[in-house]
Amino acid sequence: MLRTKYCTLAALVLAAVLCRTLCPPAVAAPADIATCDRLAAHPTDPDRPADVKGNKETADADIGAALKACKAAAAAPDAPRRIWMELGRAYEFAGQPAAAANAYRKAADAGSSSAMAGLGVLLINGNGVAKNIAEGRTLIEKAANAGDIEGMINLGSLYGAGVGVKADFALARKWYARAVEANSPEAMYQLGLMTQDGDGGPKDDVAAKALFEKAAALDHADALERLGAYAEAGRAGEKDAKAAIAHYQRAAALGNEDAGKALERLRCPFGLRDREGKSVGRICFDGQ
Repeated sequence: MLRTKYCTLAALVLAAVLCRTLCPPAVAAPADIATCDRLAAHPTDPDRPADVKGNKETADADIGAALKACKAAAAAPDAPRRIWMELGRAYEFAGQPAAAANAYRKAADAGSSSAMAGLGVLLINGNGVAKNIAEGRTLIEKAANAGDIEGMINLGSLYGAGVGVKADFALARKWYARAVEANSPEAMYQLGLMTQDGDGGPKDDVAAKALFEKAAALDHADALERLGAYAEAGRAGEKDAKAAIAHYQRAAALGNEDAGKALERLRCPFGLRDREGKSVGRICFDGQ
């Protein structure tokens, strides 16, 4: 019986050797790659296929499917580096930052600039990994220098806030401007804020408004709120309550809370107070 056992073991070993020699290696299933791309690709990832739009966010209902597809696609030895980056995003959306960091690092080591930017943010915030501002900044800078849009924006933010580097508003403007050239609405908004406040360069309301208008045309909610405030106050132009309301309405519909409060203020301009001076309500114009 012992002989039979050892013969069986030998046969299994031989089969494993033959399979490694003759069996084709596992490959990522096209369906898994397609689903992973569709649900987890970032719209500014330079590795993203031209026919994949990408998403800033993955809907809650799609997170499970994204994780399943990206895990399956990443399990194959021929998985493209963007799949590991997308797996990292899926893990982030699923609230698993440690797993996200591991996936991002594998993609970053393979040269993914988007993964460098993603891992850099996790390191700076200490989210899922030990906080390491120096390494995080280095990765973000590497991504920015490689032309990654999110890397440029994040590097501008680091210079603006002085995180891991001496604060330098002029350099912050420089990196935002480079991202603006790549048509980033967030960079347009951030550069607009610096321009309206005179941070790192001349204060110029007209130029700031133009940047907000470019971002608003790309449905940037915060830029739309700024345009509403400009129109309401007559900043960089005439006062225009109708335009202010229109901008605020679009911004509020896209989720900007300040715009919603501004709309309520414009719709209900008159406050009512009791004899003790306490607010007891407002008079509203429902037609506005």
